[in-house]
Amino acid sequence: MGERPGPVGGRSRHGWLVGAGLLAPVVLLVGLFAGALVRHQQALSIGTALARGETPPAPAVTLPALDGPPVSLASLRGRPVILNFWASWCVPCRDETPLIEATWREFRARGLLVVGIDTQDLEGPARAFLREFHTSYPTLRDPDGSVARRFGATGVPETFFIGRDGLIHGKFPGAEVRGEVWRSAASALLAGRARVP
Repeated sequence: MGERPGPVGGRSRHGWLVGAGLLAPVVLLVGLFAGALVRHQQALSIGTALARGETPPAPAVTLPALDGPPVSLASLRGRPVILNFWASWCVPCRDETPLIEATWREFRARGLLVVGIDTQDLEGPARAFLREFHTSYPTLRDPDGSVARRFGATGVPETFFIGRDGLIHGKFPGAEVRGEVWRSAASALLAGRARVP
């Protein structure tokens, strides 16, 4: 009886399986790195676009709500949105939050939606903060800060103004403690102006 011919090129099936097993983690790492790079570039492009006077699209992300089901930012398209990143440990947030609540109460009947995103924070202190300041607008959670990074936020508080078209029309890069500025920004967003504020 003759010998059984081996695989083409002299490689065994076992060798191919080992090679594929070693390649899979590399492909996974490359994919993860590419995804992180895209998110980083998106964050850079948001800041760059706003600095140039452009209106970049808001990232399509879904976040857990502090109370209720997860919320997709894409599902809010069609409504003007003030998106405020904050944290319970943030001292300037304490001065700004009452003004955001006042803006929400004044303009929500006209269709304005205010959404708070609690970022890099613990749930217990976040709930205590919201109780202390009697906030009534919806609050989402970004525990690891990944969504804040996708927006290119450099700290807290930071607020983005998203038009009905899903584009970011402006931002407050830090605390804004003048009520008239919040009212002016809300009015501009509702009016669909190209730049807010």
